[in-house]
Order: sequence, then structure tokens, then C-alpha cells
Amino acid sequence: MVFDSFAASLSFFFWSTLVISLILGALANKTNFCTMGAVSDLVNMGDYGRFRAWLLAIAVSLLGVSILEYAGMVNVTDAFPPYRSNQLIYIENILGGIMFGIGMTFASGCGNKTLVRIGGGNIKSLLVFAVIAVIAYYMTSPFPDSDKTLYSVLFYDWVNPLAVSLDTNQDVGAITANLLGSDTALFRLVAGLLVVAGLLFYVFKSADFRSSRDNLLSGIGIGLLILSAWYISSNILINADDSLYSLSDYYEEWDMLAEDDTGKPASGRTLNPQSFTFVNPIGQTYGFIKEGLDPSLLTFGLISVFGVILGSLLWALLSRSFRIEWFVDLKDFFNHFIGGILMGFGGVLGLGCTFGQGITGMSTLAVGSVLTFLGIVFGSALTMKIQYYKLVYEDEASFAKALLTSLVDMKLLPSSLRKLDAV
Repeated sequence: MVFDSFAASLSFFFWSTLVISLILGALANKTNFCTMGAVSDLVNMGDYGRFRAWLLAIAVSLLGVSILEYAGMVNVTDAFPPYRSNQLIYIENILGGIMFGIGMTFASGCGNKTLVRIGGGNIKSLLVFAVIAVIAYYMTSPFPDSDKTLYSVLFYDWVNPLAVSLDTNQDVGAITANLLGSDTALFRLVAGLLVVAGLLFYVFKSADFRSSRDNLLSGIGIGLLILSAWYISSNILINADDSLYSLSDYYEEWDMLAEDDTGKPASGRTLNPQSFTFVNPIGQTYGFIKEGLDPSLLTFGLISVFGVILGSLLWALLSRSFRIEWFVDLKDFFNHFIGGILMGFGGVLGLGCTFGQGITGMSTLAVGSVLTFLGIVFGSALTMKIQYYKLVYEDEASFAKALLTSLVDMKLLPSSLRKLDAV
């Protein structure tokens, strides 16, 4: 996809992003694709259907990325955010994932589900959106009249020294190739295909899953949409002075190639190859509004936020499922408020949400993405377990008793530490 001007290429990038995100919002609403719901079904009912749909989305996107990357048709190594960075921020991945998993459980859904629910008429999700937006924005942007961010104040001093500098990128294929002294591109392909084979075997061994149209549609569809965003953002080129430039390369050479700053985006990083993630873009939305809708602040992520909401709204109207939903009581309000806070912190700290790390990041096979994914599932599952024990046993179940018993149920502690009978 070659364009004669930066403006034309950026316009195509944004319009294609809007179309893909519209489809994503409608599809997630139609099929009830929900990562928090997937964990809930698994923990509370032993139903693996939606969890398998999540894994199928990972498998489809990973299969496409593995093949297209080997063919030189997508570039996920230079992605925004940098999933494959040689800085492995494992503490941030794990802690951020756990915080996000707890938060999405309190808030009745992840970042994507929050957008889908807003489109479906859920007013509660507007609160979650607003809280995530403010927290995520100030995690990466300084406070007014200051050079400090929430990240620098609360996390940097103790998490940054724990990061591990690798000799290569942090994806499984690159690490393996580096250890064996072999070709990185080939090992990325092999690693991807092996993981895909394992995921597909697990997903499709269930007859119930194979017969579930919505789960199949959501898993395959969302995986393809993730891949589509990778492909488009990797293949937009600008023909300038008889040379081809990517969006980000053109930005870096702006002073040499452009006549003035008209139409110049505020940041070049957001022009790198990328796919769907929602916590940081929700924060970008706050910044966009705060700066008076400055068009230079438009990004893939910001447009995808509005696209998912609009796509969900369109499906809700077409299917006549649009319903206004409000808080049941004050406790419900505070649960969603706390959930938004935890997702805002966790989504930025872990470098992504259930989409950003749990599907998009996983399609790169980055170790950090795997850690964040596991942290999210663990945090959500543990929170649900604790909530269930406190619901059943009421006053008898202190937080400590419910926590210990939940960890025993998850086989992370010996049965001798069980404080409550299994339910």
C-alpha cells in the first residue's frame, strides 16, 4: 500500500483502523466474547467454552503473524508498544497482570468489554472508562506543572532495577535461536507453528466447543481482526523523493521531507506497527479531550476505542439488545470504581490488557506477554474464588480464610492450609 503523501497514508491508516474496530465491537457484542467471562465460566461453572474462544483468537493471530512475519509481510518486532523489547520487565508484567485481572473482575469486564458495554447502554462502564482514562494517562504523562508521572512516583524506583536485559529480543523464537546460534526468522516460525498446533489441538478436542457457533466465530473473527491490524499498520508506505518510507520512518525524517509541520502527529511511536490494546488508548482519549481535541493526538489506539464503542452500539441497535444499565447499589459503584483504578494501573504496568497482551502480545510470543496473560488469569480467578467463598460463608469467611482456601483450590498451597470446606 503505497501513497504519494503522508496525509493520504495517515488518512488510510485511520479509516482502516475505524473499520476494523467497528467490526471488532460488533463481533464482541454479538458473540458475547469476554475474557473476564471466560475466566468466570471456567472457575465458577467448569465451562471452558469462552476460554477456548480466547485461546482460538490467540492461535489464529499467532498463526498469521508467524507466517506473514517469515514472509516479510508484517513487522511486529518494532511494534508499539514494544512487546519484544530486549528489556524483560517481568515484575511489571506479573504485577500488572494480576492487578488488571483483579480489576476486571471488580469492574465486570476488561478494557474491551468496558467499551462494548458502553456501546450496549451500560452506564456503569462509563465510570470504569473515566477512571481507567485518568489513571492510564497519568501513568505515562506528567502531572500539570511537573515532570513526574504516577509510574515514576509509585513504581519506577523499585521495579526498574529488577528488569532483565537480554542479549536478543524477548520472544520465544529469538531467545531459542540465540541460545542455539541459529536463524531467528526460522525459529520464530517454528515456535509459532508449534504453539499454534498445541492450542488448536486443545481448543478443538472439545465437541461442545466445535458445536458453538458464537465461540468459533468470536475466536476466529477476533484473531483475524488482530492480524488485520498488524498487516495494515506494517504495510503502509509513502513514496517521497523516489524512496519508500513507513509512517514512522517518514516522521523521523519529517524536517527533510515535509515543507512544514502541518499534519504532523504529536508522536512518532504511535505510527509503528501495532494491533489492538485498550488501556493506554483509553488514557490517550483523556489526553485528546484534555488538549481540546487536537488532531495531532489522533492515534490508532484512540480511533479503535471509539470504533469498538460505535460497533457495539450499532449491533445493539440492530439486534434490539440496547439496554440502559445503572448501579445496583453503592457497593456496586465502588466495585466498578476500584476495578477501573486497578485496570488503569495494571494495564499500563503490564504493557497491555487481555487484548493488548492477552491476544496481540501473545501473537508475538513475547515472554512478557505470556507472563502478563498468566497474571491476568490468575488475578481474576483468585478474586472470583475469594468472592464466592465470602458469598457462601458470609461472616465466617474472613479475607484471610477465603484467600488461603482459594489458593488451596488452585493447588498453589497444600490442602492442610484449607480453612473452609470446598464449595
